[in-house]
Amino acid sequence: MPVRPTIVVVSGPPATGKTTLAHRLARELGCPAIVRDEIKQGMVMNAAAHRAGGDDPLNVPALHAFFDTLGVLLRAGVTVVAEAAYQDRIWRPGLEPLTGLADLRIIRCTAPTHTITERMTDRADSDPHRAAHDDRRLLTGLSTGAYRPEEFVDISLAAPTLLVDTSNGYRPGTAEIAAFARGR
Repeated sequence: MPVRPTIVVVSGPPATGKTTLAHRLARELGCPAIVRDEIKQGMVMNAAAHRAGGDDPLNVPALHAFFDTLGVLLRAGVTVVAEAAYQDRIWRPGLEPLTGLADLRIIRCTAPTHTITERMTDRADSDPHRAAHDDRRLLTGLSTGAYRPEEFVDISLAAPTLLVDTSNGYRPGTAEIAAFARGR
């Protein structure tokens, strides 16, 4: 009897190092990383209707493409690393049907607000693709107090969960994170 695939979710507020960790973990495990922001960036390349921010008409199609892609891979028996800054109200309804196809493991990335601000500023200044995600609006929210990363609502599904501090490398380290992802 075949072993069920695993969906390793890398979650947390924006600029907590999720994408970097997701790609590193996927390479270590030997499976694909499906990254919501990369899907949306690919859509922005081909869409005249893009408006950065919460009312961007590409946000919903990106959400559907993300979860549909995960479903296709899991139904094919592929273990995947899934990464997005979605909070529980978005993750939970997208993940619940997938738990019938795969084992779920959640990695929650954290970093102090000053580190998040520094990372977000650096990437907004250096990565033109970040315009698809309106990092400048988040930076304004950070400076005014309208956006507070510590209010991020974690995924509430019952699943093994590992908290990873990404402020200076990874704590726990990558070997422990990979072992967690493998269920060891």
